[in-house]
Amino acid sequence: MKLSSSPCAGACQTSEDHPLPSRLELSDFLASVEKRAFKQALFAVRNEESALDIVQDAMMKLAEKYGDKPLEELPMLFQRILQNVIRDFYRRQKVRSMWTTLLSAFSGPEDDEHDPLEVIESADSDYKSESPHAQFEQQQTLTAIEKEIEKLPPRQREAFLMRYWEEMDIAETAVAMGCSEGSVKTHCSRATHTLAAALAAKGITL
Repeated sequence: MKLSSSPCAGACQTSEDHPLPSRLELSDFLASVEKRAFKQALFAVRNEESALDIVQDAMMKLAEKYGDKPLEELPMLFQRILQNVIRDFYRRQKVRSMWTTLLSAFSGPEDDEHDPLEVIESADSDYKSESPHAQFEQQQTLTAIEKEIEKLPPRQREAFLMRYWEEMDIAETAVAMGCSEGSVKTHCSRATHTLAAALAAKGITL
C-alpha cells in the first residue's frame, strides 16, 4: 500500500502552520514509544498480557482520535491516553474484585428488598501487591463469575451490571430500567443469590 496516496501524506499543514504527521510518521512514532510504554504499563499492572493489551489500546486510541494532531503534540497525548487506560484497567479490576466480596459476604435467606451493597463495603484490593499465582486464581474465579452472569435472566443481569459494574446507585438504575427502586433491589438480590449458588455448585468458595 502506498502511503503517498493519502492527500495529507507528509505535506499537511494545520491552520497554525504546524505540520501534521503522515501515516508513516505516526507509525514510526508509535513504534518508537511501544517498548517504553510496555515497560511503563508492566510496572503498573505486573502482568505482561494485561500490559500488552493496555499499550495496544492506548496506541489505537491515539491513532483513531489524535492522528490529525501535530507531531510534536503526540508524546504528551500518548502519555495522557496511556495513563487513562491504566486507570481504567484498575477500575475494572476493583469492580470485578468487588464481585467476589459481594458474593462471599452474601448469606442467609433470599430477601427481595435487600441490596447487598448496602451492607458491605466495596473491595479496594491492591492488585499490584498480589502474587502471579494469586492473580491467576482470581482471574479464574472472575471468569467463572462472568460466565454465570451471562446466564442470568435479562432483567437480573441488567440490574446487576448497572449496580456493580457501572456503579450506578439504586435510583439511577431504576430510572434506566424503567422500574421501581424496590424492583432494582429485588433483581440484584436474586441475581446475587443465583450467582453465589452457581459458584458453590462448581465448588468455588469465595
